[in-house]
Amino acid sequence: MNNKRKLLTTLLTILSTAAIFSQIAKPIDPDDILLNGKKKAKILLVGSWHFQYPGLDAHVTNKNNRININSEKRQKELQDLLNYLAKFKPTKILVESGPNTGYLIYNFNEWKAGRENLMTNERSQIGMRLFERFKLDTIYGVDDWPLIMDLHYDSLLTNIPYLDSIYKRHYFGGNDSIQKLYTMFYEYEEKFLFNNTLLEGFKYINNDKVLNRYFGAYIAGGQFASGEKEGPDALSMFWINRNLRIFRNIQRIEKNEEDRILILFGAGHIPILKWLFQCSPEFELINFNELQDFNENSTKKERNTKKFNQKRSR
Repeated sequence: MNNKRKLLTTLLTILSTAAIFSQIAKPIDPDDILLNGKKKAKILLVGSWHFQYPGLDAHVTNKNNRININSEKRQKELQDLLNYLAKFKPTKILVESGPNTGYLIYNFNEWKAGRENLMTNERSQIGMRLFERFKLDTIYGVDDWPLIMDLHYDSLLTNIPYLDSIYKRHYFGGNDSIQKLYTMFYEYEEKFLFNNTLLEGFKYINNDKVLNRYFGAYIAGGQFASGEKEGPDALSMFWINRNLRIFRNIQRIEKNEEDRILILFGAGHIPILKWLFQCSPEFELINFNELQDFNENSTKKERNTKKFNQKRSR
């Protein structure tokens, strides 16, 4: 009898151990653990060109291809773009500006009162118009300076030759074969934007492949590859660090799981921000070019959840 009990106990132990290992061996979605059913704030990244064409980027748009956002034609197209973005129903709008966005709100109020024109930049033409449409009470500026500028202007870190050389040297662009091809791409792109509607242009520059290639310009040949470590150090302390700081500014804004956060930045920022949001379990990233079906899919999901809860409560 004792031997039978021992055999039965051993068998049960083996079976229970096998069950545990089979569960561990089964692949699961990491968010089943990291979120445990919790909802995430939704993020819509909107990459744009700078409507006022400040000429500060590595590639400067040809004057003949610059879009006059204030023209009657473009203002009509702008409404189509705004209608498309409105499908997201943002509860918060974040823009490429410092934390003090009072100048945007002041200009908006003066524009509504008929005393000023709305500023040309995309922060106003897109951000403030959506701000008005959704009756929001504020607009958030989440831009930031990169580490290299802090190091350069810190009196304790002046006259350090390596840092000074990185700060002074331009590490983006170049005249090698791949950068010449990038110049051809930029010239094509600016003509495409000029010859198509605003919505078509935004859908193009927010395409995943296009966004990835934007970042590729920083690491493919050019000044990045002309030295030993200077290029990676410059890129990490300048461009990547700036976007990490922007991401941190976004994290610091008070939010809840019901929020829909629209983030409007120059398109060059979007590849890095996209990667950060994709990696973080705190947010759900919505694809710009799938926004057409966003509300329909959200409604279906909500209906299915409601039906499930009703069945469970019976």
